[in-house]
Amino acid sequence: MKRLLLTLLAVATVVCAGAQSLEECRALARDHYPEIAQYDLINQTEQYNISNAARAWIPQVSVSAQATYQSATPTYPEAFSAILTANGIEMAGIRNDQYKVAVDVSQNIWDGGLSKANKAIATAEAEEQRRRVDVSLYDLQSRVDNLYFGILLLDERMAQTETLISVLDSNLARMRAYYNNGVAMQADVDAIEAELLTAKQTRGQIESSRASYRRMLEVFIGQPLSDATLQRPAMPTIESRTSARPELMMFDAQESRLEAQRNAINSSVMPRFSAFAQGYYGYPGMDMFKSMMSPTWSLNAIIGVRMSWNIGAFYTKKNNLQKIDVAQRQVAVQRDVFLFNSEMQSVQYDGEIARLRSAVEDDDRIVELRQNVRRAAESQLDNGVIDATDLLRKITDETAAMLQRSTHEIELLQATYGLKTVLNQ
Repeated sequence: MKRLLLTLLAVATVVCAGAQSLEECRALARDHYPEIAQYDLINQTEQYNISNAARAWIPQVSVSAQATYQSATPTYPEAFSAILTANGIEMAGIRNDQYKVAVDVSQNIWDGGLSKANKAIATAEAEEQRRRVDVSLYDLQSRVDNLYFGILLLDERMAQTETLISVLDSNLARMRAYYNNGVAMQADVDAIEAELLTAKQTRGQIESSRASYRRMLEVFIGQPLSDATLQRPAMPTIESRTSARPELMMFDAQESRLEAQRNAINSSVMPRFSAFAQGYYGYPGMDMFKSMMSPTWSLNAIIGVRMSWNIGAFYTKKNNLQKIDVAQRQVAVQRDVFLFNSEMQSVQYDGEIARLRSAVEDDDRIVELRQNVRRAAESQLDNGVIDATDLLRKITDETAAMLQRSTHEIELLQATYGLKTVLNQ
């Protein structure tokens, strides 16, 4: 008994795990889509870029070594050398071969705002990339919706086909009884049976298409759908007409990146101040007279403050700023085009929703009338007033009306959700 309960619990868990609603399928598709991993990669890249920009304030240390041979070196004037020699002082002068092992340390004091601008660029670029991923994942939602509503339409077609098969089965049995009693002809039986076989063929085609759609949706969500019919979502409400699409936030991110690049261009023409220190061990040293008297290596050091100004950056500043202006105007044009297309889509959906609402209001009455006509035809067939062909026509009309009603209802749902997608509500 315990094993049976565990088995039933496991089966129930698997069934519950299968996605049923539209919102569940959207969420699963988003989590399963490979591009979702881009968020972590973008965050890592942003941190690396910001860290690199911050390291401009870390003291920069370089080590160098050199050995040179000079064709000439500083020497004393001959008259002075003669005086030194007369007094017993040997002054060999600076040797032609010279050696140095040095360590240079530089610390930024002010870089004209360049490191701050680089940090802002790194943050803006990462935000733009994240918004691009948002747009891609938002487009995924429409693809999932199309598959989901496509399955719902096929489910309705399947249900109506099953109803048609049931009605044809009942009338085929009735027609065979009439034939056995000599009231109907074999042609009447054959006509209904042929229509029944056609309906069963249609059911097979619908089953194949439905299975294909479900497999595609399962690929998107990364897990199998439950065996039950997908839930028809409730009719949504449109809260406002203000669009909040991720594309608009992507345009904002692009403008922020361009503004950060503008600040970097302005910083590139500013002077830079830094403190520096250099120490080296070698020959000759800074005490030139001592090095003239003795070729020994010595320790030497120098510290100071340096100012550098890249005047050449002014040559391209104007053009670079104008390029930023052009890029900002391009972003503005792209935003306007997107808003125009979104407005056109909204108008199209509004018209479609209005048309489908009007159609749905009439569908119930049409189905009711078609059912009354079909029931009357069955009664007329019993009384021999009409033949099987007339009855089949009435059955087909009723089935088409029922399918049209279900189709209009789902299309109205799909159009309303499409409008919400355009507005991102």
